[in-house]
Amino acid sequence: MSSLRTYILGRLLLTLPMVWVLVTVVFLILRVMPGDPCLAILREGATQAQLDNCRRGLGIDRPLLVQYTSYLAGLVQGDLGTSMTRRRAVSLEILDRFPATLELSIAAMLVTAGVGISTGAFAAQHRKSPWDYVLRVWSIVIYSMPIFWFGLILQLIFGLKLGLLPTYGRVGVELAPQAITGFYILDSILTLNWPSLFSSLKHLILPSLTLGLVLSGIFTRLTRANMLDVLKQDFITAGRARGITETSLVYGHALKNAFIPILTLMGLQFALLLAGAILTETTFSWPGMGRLLVERIYDRDFATVQGVVTLFAVMVAVISLLVDIAYAYIDPRIRY
Repeated sequence: MSSLRTYILGRLLLTLPMVWVLVTVVFLILRVMPGDPCLAILREGATQAQLDNCRRGLGIDRPLLVQYTSYLAGLVQGDLGTSMTRRRAVSLEILDRFPATLELSIAAMLVTAGVGISTGAFAAQHRKSPWDYVLRVWSIVIYSMPIFWFGLILQLIFGLKLGLLPTYGRVGVELAPQAITGFYILDSILTLNWPSLFSSLKHLILPSLTLGLVLSGIFTRLTRANMLDVLKQDFITAGRARGITETSLVYGHALKNAFIPILTLMGLQFALLLAGAILTETTFSWPGMGRLLVERIYDRDFATVQGVVTLFAVMVAVISLLVDIAYAYIDPRIRY
């Protein structure tokens, strides 16, 4: 256990500098980019005096080092600052949008894992068959597709041509459930609002398929590669000699033994889903963190952009740390 504690401490010490570097880089990039938050707030026609008063009120007229020190001091205390354009706490802005992103990420992860793992196991079971070649090509093609383009194609087919699914938003007009947790599906169930539940599920299908299918390609290839290694091991040969069916060996025994690296990637990909849903949310007008980030970049809202990116960095770092700890606990060799 001492080796595990040492490993966890080492990973934690590596995580903190990573978050600090990312926060610092984002802070500096926002300050050197062209544009002025006060111009975004006051619009064209504002006088120089109004602009100076605005900059003084936002604190962006202070030296860069003073701004940076003040921001880090607030960050250490859990204060993400105040939105420059909405004059509202950044933490509240994030709290409003985070459930939408998490709901989309969970649905996309289910699609990614379900499609990727099943197709990878099937391809390994039928190695060198036509199905194997088709699924390998499919995994490359789907993973290389631009997310925004794939989303637009799904919108065109299922939304405009067939009229089966909505193409924007989280729920139909006037069907939003009573806010309890912020997760529309869960809130609809808790309030027994079945029309809202049905509408929320329909709105979730296209964006989750867009994000989930694109990322499933890497799981198909990883699952297939690990399954092929496991299927060559002695216990699989012994199982065949005992008359155990091939399906039972592949999905009941081999897949479990090939699952550790897959589980690791699932954790990392889920963290990236939370941070990388920007294009999907923008394409489907999904009111989540990604869309919030894009809107506030246009507004030059330094505080909100920094807050969102910092949260993304912390989530990726924490999930990566948890995956490393779980992996080290399962496989003691990793600790050394």
